[in-house]
Amino acid sequence: MIDAIIGDWQARIRAAVASKSPLSIRGGGSKDFYGGPTTGDVLDTRACTGIVDYDPTELVITARAGTPLAEIEDTMRASGQMLAFEPPHFGEAYGAVATLGGCIAAGLSGPRRPHGGAARDLVLGVRILDGKGDDLTFGGRVMKNVAGFDVSRLMTGALGTLGVLHEISVKCQPLPKTETTRVFECSADEAIRWSNEWAGQPLPVSATCHHDGLLSVRLSGAVPAVKAAIATLGGDELADAGAGDVLWRGVRDHAHPYFAAAIAARAPLWRLSVKSTAPHAALGGEQLIEWGGALRWLIGGEQIDAARLRAWAQGHGGHATLFRAASPTPDPFHPLPATMAALHRRLKAVFDPAGILNRGRLHPSF
Repeated sequence: MIDAIIGDWQARIRAAVASKSPLSIRGGGSKDFYGGPTTGDVLDTRACTGIVDYDPTELVITARAGTPLAEIEDTMRASGQMLAFEPPHFGEAYGAVATLGGCIAAGLSGPRRPHGGAARDLVLGVRILDGKGDDLTFGGRVMKNVAGFDVSRLMTGALGTLGVLHEISVKCQPLPKTETTRVFECSADEAIRWSNEWAGQPLPVSATCHHDGLLSVRLSGAVPAVKAAIATLGGDELADAGAGDVLWRGVRDHAHPYFAAAIAARAPLWRLSVKSTAPHAALGGEQLIEWGGALRWLIGGEQIDAARLRAWAQGHGGHATLFRAASPTPDPFHPLPATMAALHRRLKAVFDPAGILNRGRLHPSF
C-alpha cells in the first residue's frame, strides 16, 4: 500500500518535471497560512500515514509524513514520553489536522523550545522524494547515525521546497514528573530581565509568556525540584485546576485570546526572533513575549512599518516574519543576505532542479 502511494508520488513528480508544472505539497492544511503562496496541483500527503517504528527504550519514533501529530503524541504519552520541542498544531479549531510531515516541513517549535530544543535539533533522519522523483534517505533512527552533511536538519523548515517528506525519525523525551505554572504581575521590561536571570540559575523553567502585564512561568521536572523553584520564585498559582495546560496549549496552538483575536480580525501577526536580552520596544502594536524574551509576537495593522520592524529585529540579532496576513503575501520572510540567498538557490538547484516543489512558499523567486 505505502509502496504504491510513493510510486504514485514519484510518477506525479516526474510528470510535473516533464510538463514544467509546479506541485503544491500539502498535508492536513493546518499551516496553509504560513509562507508565500504556491501554485500548481496539490500533492496531498495524508494517505502516507502510520507509525513505522517506536521503541520507548530507544527514545526514538519513526512515522510517515501524513500521520496526524495528535496520534503520535498520544502514542508517546501512553509510554510516558513527548516531543520535546512541543510542536504547534494550529488550525484544529478550524477543521485542519496537523501532520508530522507538516510539523517538520514548517520547522516550528512551541513554548518549550528554549529548554527542550528546536525541531531541527531533534530530527534524526528523513526519507524524501526529491524534485526528480528519486527516493532518498538521510540520517537514521539513532543519534550516532547522523554523519556528514546533515540533510535531515536541512529539510526541517524548508517548507517542502527541497523534497516531499514521507518518513521521519524524531528523538523523544520523557514526560516531566510534574508541572505547574506561576504567575507574576510585571512590566514587559521586568519580564525580560527576570526571565534572563532565571535562565542562568538551575531552575526547571520550561516556558514563559508575558502578555497584558502578566508573566506566566511553567516549571517542569522532578517534584522536589519544582517545589524548590516555587519557593525561590514565588508568584501566584493559577486558580483553576488544568488552567496551566489550557494556557500553554493556547499559546502553542494560537488559541490563546491574544492570537484568537488577531485571527478573527484577520490582523497581521508578526513573529520576531531576537536575542532574549533585547529590550522591550514600542513597535506599533500589541505584543506577547515568549521564550524568555527571544520570541516577540506583534499584532498590528497599517501602522506597522515592515522595514523599520525588520531593521529593529536585525539590530537585535534576529529577524522578523509576517507570520499571518489577511491575504497571502509573496515575501513574508526576512530578506536573505546575498550570500545566504545564493546558497539557498544552489541547494534548490541540487534537490529540485526543475523548481516544481512548493514554488514561492519559502522565497518568491524559487
